Amino acid sequence: MLLIVGTVRMPGENYAAAQPAMKAMLEATRAENGCNFYCFAQDVLDPGLIHISESWRDGTSLKAHAESAHMGVWRKEGAGFGIGERNIKLYKADDGTAI
Repeated sequence: MLLIVGTVRMPGENYAAAQPAMKAMLEATRAENGCNFYCFAQDVLDPGLIHISESWRDGTSLKAHAESAHMGVWRKEGAGFGIGERNIKLYKADDGTAI
């Protein structure tokens, strides 16, 4: 299993306008084969900071996601909303243990 965790930054005043595009991205991605979960969350203390968490079955699934049409649309739309600073990391993990 692959985990992706990190943040992106946009001007806080653009968040409301970005929500429909973010919603479309989430819905399309969550429907992809191999996506375990895919989430965006606005930071409570820093409105321009968006936390990202993803889980993918394997590298093939993640590669297909990166090449998907909706990811291309999101990249263009995100640039328009001022998404810039990215701090995203990929981790390899086992299936995990519930605690």
